[in-house]
Amino acid sequence: MAGIVRRRAVVSGDVQGVYFRDTCRREATLRGVSGWVRNLPDGTVEAVFEGHPERVGEMVAWAHEGPPTAIVDEVSVTEEEPEGLTNFEIRGTPRPF
Repeated sequence: MAGIVRRRAVVSGDVQGVYFRDTCRREATLRGVSGWVRNLPDGTVEAVFEGHPERVGEMVAWAHEGPPTAIVDEVSVTEEEPEGLTNFEIRGTPRPF
């Protein structure tokens, strides 16, 4: 998958219940970025962005701001190997073990 990158972002702050996931999905779709976003049980939001490096970078930058109703305190970003995702979806919150 030449020219495709993948980044995982975990966003903390006041980021749940503020339309973060839906806005993230819309922003990613507008940029042609694939991946997913979900709430985590600890109050953070986790997102995976896959696509053209510049567009993925735009989504990582967007995650530092979020939608107007969010208050982002911190974003932790890690680089991962692309999986070849083809769309962007909102996923459910994972169940605790």
